[in-house]
Amino acid sequence: MKDTDKQTIVFAGTPDFAVPALQKLILAGHRVIGVYSQPDRPAGRGRKLIASPVKQVAAAHDIPVFQPVNFKSESDLSDLEALNPDLMVVAAYGLLLPRRVLEAPRLGCINIHASLLPRWRGAAPIQRSLLAGDGETGITIMQMDIGLDTGGMLLRKSCPIMTDDTGGKLHDRLSVLGADALMEALPGIIDQSLEPENQDEALACYAKKLDKSEARIDWSGSAQALDRQVRAFNPWPVAQCEMQGKTVRVWDSIALPDTVEAVPGAVARTSRDGIDVVTGNGLLRILSLQIPGKKATSATDFLNARSLDGVVFD
Repeated sequence: MKDTDKQTIVFAGTPDFAVPALQKLILAGHRVIGVYSQPDRPAGRGRKLIASPVKQVAAAHDIPVFQPVNFKSESDLSDLEALNPDLMVVAAYGLLLPRRVLEAPRLGCINIHASLLPRWRGAAPIQRSLLAGDGETGITIMQMDIGLDTGGMLLRKSCPIMTDDTGGKLHDRLSVLGADALMEALPGIIDQSLEPENQDEALACYAKKLDKSEARIDWSGSAQALDRQVRAFNPWPVAQCEMQGKTVRVWDSIALPDTVEAVPGAVARTSRDGIDVVTGNGLLRILSLQIPGKKATSATDFLNARSLDGVVFD
């Protein structure tokens, strides 16, 4: 077996979530011989092709970058096999890996997954945990197999979900925790002393990909459920409703237990504390919102420019 510091690693990741893990591998002196990231995507008003955050880190450290559309072509598979890596570390890569990829590294492929598996397998574990009102989440370092997040668990690190957590805040904490968990697990993975633990299939649930249609606020729901929706969908796709024919994006809120006899969506009261809207159970206090053509603003500043007397959000 090679010495621990001589192991060759291929890293596969695309968005910001994966950046701390790649940075820690590089700073710790591990031999990252290649980085896989999704192809550059058009972004901004000019629709210029933009490199992924992971690709940018790799380029800054002169690490070769590979960007296959998928792994269906023989050339893409051969490129990976030619690297002859000992291990592949995957974090939010965004592509399903076929069996030939999973078997290419001597030690297989491991994944940094943003939930306490087997809960919330799939594409959007962070947001689904918030929507469900979970009290905690975490990171699972898992040995990848052909299934969707079904492989053996090598290390789990828990993280409490705070009452004011948004999808963005929780994403950032788990991103750092994932990098820390990787570095903790890596020695045991390399010397094969860390034994994978099978997942309990009876506890498994699926975190499906987010859809913009889920952002629509249904005011007949409870204030607590709507508050979770607001927080889970910040920063994307952002919870929204209609007000006098305009789309209003709700960025921040809190749930209140108060009861007001009015139709769901009606503005019950406004104050310097926020905009209190009637729901199916309780009030949702809007703290920050945005209308088309304007930046997100506090409810206080929003109210300084207009009155919401008699307004009903649709």
